[in-house]
Amino acid sequence: MTKKSFAVLGLGRFGQSVVQTLVEAHQDVLAVDVKEEPVNAMMDIATQTLIADTRDEDVLRGLNIDTFDYVIVGIGNNMEASILTTMLTKELGAKKVIAKAETSDHGRVLKRVGADQVIFPERDMGHSIVRKLLSNHILNFIDLSDEYTLAEVVITDPTFVNQDLVKLNLRQRFDLTIIAIQHGHKINISPQPTDIVQLHDVLTVVGPIANVEKLDETLKK
Repeated sequence: MTKKSFAVLGLGRFGQSVVQTLVEAHQDVLAVDVKEEPVNAMMDIATQTLIADTRDEDVLRGLNIDTFDYVIVGIGNNMEASILTTMLTKELGAKKVIAKAETSDHGRVLKRVGADQVIFPERDMGHSIVRKLLSNHILNFIDLSDEYTLAEVVITDPTFVNQDLVKLNLRQRFDLTIIAIQHGHKINISPQPTDIVQLHDVLTVVGPIANVEKLDETLKK
C-alpha cells in the first residue's frame, strides 16, 4: 500500500477513529484539536499531534496544509469551526478536503465553501446497518455518492461458482466493475477476466447502488 499523508482536524470520536484506522494502515497522520485531552489521547498513536485552533489561518499555514494528500475535517459539534476550517484549508491550497457534516444543511454549506467530499458518518452508518440486515449477500457498503457505492458481496450462489469473470459478465448484466476478489485470507487486486470465482469468495464491486441491490436479489441463498 502506498503511504500517503493525512491531516485530521478535529479529534472527536470520528476523528480519533479515522486517525487510528489510518495509522493501522501505516499512513502518516497529523492529528489536531483545539482541546488538550483528545490530542493527548492520540499522542502515542498519530505520527504527529498538535493542540491548535484550526480556525486560525496562520495555524493552518504553519502546518503547510497544502502538502498533505488529504485533509479530513472531523469537527462536528461546532458548525462555525467546521465551515471556517474547511474554507481556509481550501484557500490555502489543500489538495483534497473531506469534511464531516452533522446535517444536510451543514453538508451543503461545506460543499459551497470548498469541501471535495462531504460525509455523514452517523447517517451512513445507519443506512449501512439497515442494508446489511435487508440483504442476503452484501457484507459491507461504502457509498461514494448518492448514486454509486463500493460493496463487498459474498458468493454462495452455485450458478456463480467456478465461473470466470468473462462468463459472469457483471459489467454487462449489472453495470458493476469487480475491483478485487477475496478467497479466504488472500486478496486478488485488479483481477483478470479469466480469474475463477469460487464458493464463499468475496467480490468487491463498484457501481450504481440500485444495481448492487439488484445483484444481491439475483444471487441465490
